[in-house]
Amino acid sequence: MKQVWLNISPVFRRFLMSYLIVLMIPLIAGYVSYRTSIDVAEQSSLKTSIMTLQQSKDLMERRLAEVQGFTKQLAINQDLARLMTSHSDEQNYDVYGLWKMMRDIASYSQTNDFLSNFYIYLRNSHLVLTPSTVYYRPELFYESNHYEGMTFETWKKNFLEKSNLSMVVPQHDYVTKTHQQTVVTFVQALPLNSFDTPLASVVVLIDTKKMSASLSGITNQYGGWAFVRNHDGETVLSEGITGSDIAKIRNIPSGKPGDISRAADDMLLISIRDELSGWVYTAGVPKSALMINANRIKNITGILTAISLISGLVIGLVLAYRSSAPINNLINSLKKQLGLELGTGIQDYDFIAGNISSLIASNRQLEQDLHNQVPLIRDAFIKRLLVGEFYNEEELAAASAQAGVSIKGDAGYAGLAKINTYGGSDSRESLAESSVARLIVRQSLVEAEPDMLVTDWGQDKLAFLLLRTSKLAPDEALVIQRLQDLACTLFSHYHMPVQFGMGRPFEALADVGRSFGEAAEALDYAAFTDEGGVIRYEDSSRDASLFYYPIETETRLLNTIKSGDGREAMRILEHIAVRNFQERELSREMTEQLIGELKGTMLKLLDQKAGDDPEFTENLQCRIAQIQPFEGIDRLLGQMGEMISLYCSMIEEKRNALHHQTVQQVKDYLESAYGDADLTLYHIAKQVGRPEKYVSTVFKESEGEHWFDYLERLRIDKASELLLNRALKIDDIAERVGYNSAHSFRRAFKRVRGISPSMFREAAELGDAR
Repeated sequence: MKQVWLNISPVFRRFLMSYLIVLMIPLIAGYVSYRTSIDVAEQSSLKTSIMTLQQSKDLMERRLAEVQGFTKQLAINQDLARLMTSHSDEQNYDVYGLWKMMRDIASYSQTNDFLSNFYIYLRNSHLVLTPSTVYYRPELFYESNHYEGMTFETWKKNFLEKSNLSMVVPQHDYVTKTHQQTVVTFVQALPLNSFDTPLASVVVLIDTKKMSASLSGITNQYGGWAFVRNHDGETVLSEGITGSDIAKIRNIPSGKPGDISRAADDMLLISIRDELSGWVYTAGVPKSALMINANRIKNITGILTAISLISGLVIGLVLAYRSSAPINNLINSLKKQLGLELGTGIQDYDFIAGNISSLIASNRQLEQDLHNQVPLIRDAFIKRLLVGEFYNEEELAAASAQAGVSIKGDAGYAGLAKINTYGGSDSRESLAESSVARLIVRQSLVEAEPDMLVTDWGQDKLAFLLLRTSKLAPDEALVIQRLQDLACTLFSHYHMPVQFGMGRPFEALADVGRSFGEAAEALDYAAFTDEGGVIRYEDSSRDASLFYYPIETETRLLNTIKSGDGREAMRILEHIAVRNFQERELSREMTEQLIGELKGTMLKLLDQKAGDDPEFTENLQCRIAQIQPFEGIDRLLGQMGEMISLYCSMIEEKRNALHHQTVQQVKDYLESAYGDADLTLYHIAKQVGRPEKYVSTVFKESEGEHWFDYLERLRIDKASELLLNRALKIDDIAERVGYNSAHSFRRAFKRVRGISPSMFREAAELGDAR
């Protein structure tokens, strides 16, 4: 088989291997998708099981609430109240009152199957009242209606004479004259506020078969079982499982948050706790029932994978032959022309890719392409600066250095120039004309202001930025006049009408985006008024009834908050307030919409941080919900400022924690690797998994010294301990603590300790070393 494979054309083998690799990629992706689908199916089945158990729990609680409501209705029944307080003997029973009461309660047993069997014990009269009869002695009642294995005295003490408040007795066998059944007993003493010996007790006997109907969803749907335990761990009710089997189950979930489900052998145990009553509803679902959908996915995926693999192999063979055949023919033709044997061991692609000059030309072309990228990087930097995508000075400095742009001030002007060619843009001539016009305007702007940053902004626009280091007031009129003169010059020389939109001056680079947006608004205004020359934002008409909150401003606010710069975020927020509540007169509806947008912005932050800190998220959600539209701008800014401060503090805490963790990792690594003479920042950064510059900067900020100073001090400390052992030579100690030579070690030791290693050893022997 190996010989056959070697006899096949190498080109064919390469193509076939390539197609097989490509084939494996979707197969691997399919396997990952398959595993994901299996997990989703399992989770879906689990959620369905939990939902079914939750529904069973809710149904059980509603039915028990009906029973409790029945006892409360009896508590306010006036006829029953008279019977409870009357002291009658066998000669003076209120026969009519008992008959009327028996008639009244009979309707309950006919309308609610949970109330089909109950009785009322009247302590003063020693009567047991049922919907169908009256027993004049409890002994007579208990002879024909009693719990299996329970004496009369126990029953009387625990059920009739004890002050029970909504007590639920776990399932117990109950014997009557006609049949035997298992019941759950609900006992309520009357009146409801009786804390000593009650005047009466209502005892409701609920057939477990009727109660189990609420748990049948688990048993019918999944073939499992379910049971309910009270807060004392006693089994109140079970369905599909016996008490002895329940006692054998281990590792039952508690039902508390985070402990809902557990796996046990071939069953999945699910528990839900009722926090009010303390009852725990537990269900056991066979894993095979949960895996029905997952197994279906597994079978379908297996069939599709087999079909894909076989068909992929066949297609790969065909494509490999079709792709390699022309190359093999070309190689054979070249070998024949050169007089070489077809079977010689020449590399197949040497005949095709052997021209070294082409490689040199390609290399030079690559260098030229890289050089041509510089203007693009410069334009991209200017565009980012104009739209306000820099959120801190470090990022701005790094980007400006990469683009080769010098930032000469924080204040200045941002504007937009529009070239009105009055021509279409669907022809090659029109596009060329627009390109020439942009070039002329760009050169004119740079000639007028050599420090001006200019970039294309669409087909007929140019964006420009002029930075200043001093106050802007004396300079603004001069800049506008220069632009006005430039517009006149361009029109007179080239018949090129140009409009300049100017935003309000800015005094911080963070406001460049705001100023540039105003310039765009000024140009939009000029498009409707047909004004020429320079159009200032202050002179443009704006609709004061609409709120100001463009998506660019929202993006800047979001990114600024996420970067942890709370001061800049508040400055942006104050700018939004000025634009909407000082420069505009918003209606009530517009104000509500604006505040709704601001609240939505804060909710976006929480959505992006969901799951990190539920308590923090809930706190901020409550604060957002408390913002009201008409509490005043100062109140609004205060509330938003508090939320921004909280969020930025959280970002800062996480950043500091990460810094502290990194510094500790560096210290731990230096503690273990200080003896390596070749130890460098690269090794440290690789060990902690962080960039070299980040590690160096964070360590310096945290410890107040560079990492190499810390390492040197650590090495000298270790060397000082070794110097106390005179059996070790100084050269050996230098090698142990990470120095290549004893000379370097001595210089470092003297630099740190102030004395040489030999003097330190002598001083240590005399007890003077510190």
